[in-house]
Amino acid sequence: MPQVWRYSSRSTSTGFVLVAVSAGPELEEEAQTRWREGKPDEYFFLEVYGSAVVEHLVTQAGARLCGWAEGHGLAVLPHDSPGYPDWDIAEQAALHALLTASPAPLPGPLDVLDSGALRPKKSLIAVFGLTSHVDRLAHLRDLVPCERCSFTPCQYRRAPYRRGAPRSMARAFDEPAYDDAVDASAGDAIEQPPVLDPSVAYTVNRKALRRWAAERLTLTPRGDGSVDALFRYEGTTCTNMGRPLRFDYHVQLGPRGDGYPIRAQRCRPAADDTGHTHMCGYISVGDDLIDAVGRDAPLAGEPLSAVIGWTRPVSSAGCYCDDASRVHKWGLVLETIHYALAERTTGEA
Repeated sequence: MPQVWRYSSRSTSTGFVLVAVSAGPELEEEAQTRWREGKPDEYFFLEVYGSAVVEHLVTQAGARLCGWAEGHGLAVLPHDSPGYPDWDIAEQAALHALLTASPAPLPGPLDVLDSGALRPKKSLIAVFGLTSHVDRLAHLRDLVPCERCSFTPCQYRRAPYRRGAPRSMARAFDEPAYDDAVDASAGDAIEQPPVLDPSVAYTVNRKALRRWAAERLTLTPRGDGSVDALFRYEGTTCTNMGRPLRFDYHVQLGPRGDGYPIRAQRCRPAADDTGHTHMCGYISVGDDLIDAVGRDAPLAGEPLSAVIGWTRPVSSAGCYCDDASRVHKWGLVLETIHYALAERTTGEA
């Protein structure tokens, strides 16, 4: 069902847009048919597919609204819905009443049950806030969804929940070990030249590096000036219907003054990952493959800047079955770490 919205405002500068999206009753009926036929795998696939359709429609609606708002000097805020944290799902009925108050009918069926749930169940009523204070907002590319989600038990959490604005990478690294060196005799601050060039040519486009640095990378400075880096890789197997893969990359770097030497590297499946057991290599040799992945340590002992210009195979494989795919992923991880630390040095993160 296409998006439907109504605009309401008490002034010319603020308001909201009400959006309704649905995957339609046909998908729900088909899923139930597969369940009754004793085909649970197909049932669950349709359920997940319906959720993906709803998310796609909401994203499309948000993109269209952003285009409209920009031409009116406004900005669109991330959507919220009844049933999300701090919003009682019982208020779903009130929003539905607003949607159906217009003489123009909705393009498809949408009802609210006594529980507040919607029917068809793969549907969503979303509220997009509008504001004219565009100078007070962070760009969407700089936001980390986990920082605005209060579901703390989530096994996929990549950042702590906080209500305030996220700190920049530069502020996150405001530690004494990273301050300018101090001349003990004169007491004057001596500015350290950057050890990582932020203008280097990466093999990955900077937009992707910026997103990975914000969403997948955690950098923890230590008291001795060293840095622990944790990168979460998320992909899929090349076969077996593309099973999800989650691997954790641990990198220990020496102090900035030494050029961030790579002291240790380790890659292992994440604690909650089961997808690695469906890789062809794992099916053939079992944990021997995981042991081989754990022994990979390209550029160990080299300064972090050695990743720039490092000649390595290009592999699009999402799995870890061969050396080329593993080395390729290590290149992506180390370039992301280099980008994050180089941007921190220039204060542009």
